[in-house]
Amino acid sequence: MLAANAYYVDHNQVGESIHISGQLPFRDGELLCQGVVGRDVDLETAKELARHAALNCLAAAVQAVGDLDRVRVVQMLVFVASPPDFGLQSKVAEGASELLIEVLGEKGRHSRTAIGVAGLPLNTPVEIQMVCTAAS
Repeated sequence: MLAANAYYVDHNQVGESIHISGQLPFRDGELLCQGVVGRDVDLETAKELARHAALNCLAAAVQAVGDLDRVRVVQMLVFVASPPDFGLQSKVAEGASELLIEVLGEKGRHSRTAIGVAGLPLNTPVEIQMVCTAAS
């Protein structure tokens, strides 16, 4: 279960579309890592963090539709805290993309954008926002 927040919700469903708020790489309520990718956090660790953030996005989607079998990923936006010269944000995002395809098969294929940013909430290296649909 994702933690509740007084100011926003983890997902908003409009018709069949599920818009998922940015999710961090939390596991059992604990942020797995802090720092900047390419400086404090290596690429492989960042890819694993992206997998965890994607899992949390899937958890929000399941909260919306009730069953993982009904989730289809449409779009994923991956934010990577990184120095200006890092340039491997798409490699970090591959960790999340691989997970989505492993878990959902063809329903996990998605459009994707990976963006380098100066900083993220709680000094996390990775944050993921997602749009899904409720498949029948």
